[in-house]
Amino acid sequence: MDTIFLIGGSAGSLKVLLEVLPKLHHDLKFPIIIVLHRKGYTDSQLGYLLNTRTNLKVIEPDDKDVLEAGYIYIAPADYHLLIESDKTISLDFSEKLNFSRPSIDVTFSSAAKVFKENTFALLLSGANADGAAGLNYVKANNGTTLVQNPVSAEVNYMPLQAIAQSKIDFVLNPDEIAAFINKLDVP
Repeated sequence: MDTIFLIGGSAGSLKVLLEVLPKLHHDLKFPIIIVLHRKGYTDSQLGYLLNTRTNLKVIEPDDKDVLEAGYIYIAPADYHLLIESDKTISLDFSEKLNFSRPSIDVTFSSAAKVFKENTFALLLSGANADGAAGLNYVKANNGTTLVQNPVSAEVNYMPLQAIAQSKIDFVLNPDEIAAFINKLDVP
């Protein structure tokens, strides 16, 4: 497994995820990691809710879990989620970044360091600039950067900041996201 798909978002992004997840193929050959800004306490309802919308297995990982194809990993509340060089997950309780923990920038940067050109990173609706620096890091490692079309975003600040600060490969409407993910040609 050499490919990873990352999704980051904040205010307004859950609505997009609930539209995208039911349309994903059940046999994806890569993992998806979702980093959503949320309150700083465990909220098991998010994992449950997302699990009801997809045939893929949605989990909140534990520290040192090994990434597996066909799984959707949700960054746990109040932890940064990083990818280690051996493709395991590391959970970190260090300082907030962009007032956020989990931070989208932290996950995007650590994944790009490991998966390089096989990193796909999508930034959705949100109200701060978290994720823009992470997309720059993905691009610097020859990965592919995507943002939700700001016109379609419930809160467009996050995708607008990404477009202003990064070279974005694709700007997608919510109804185009699942098709993009399903079409990734991964051996």
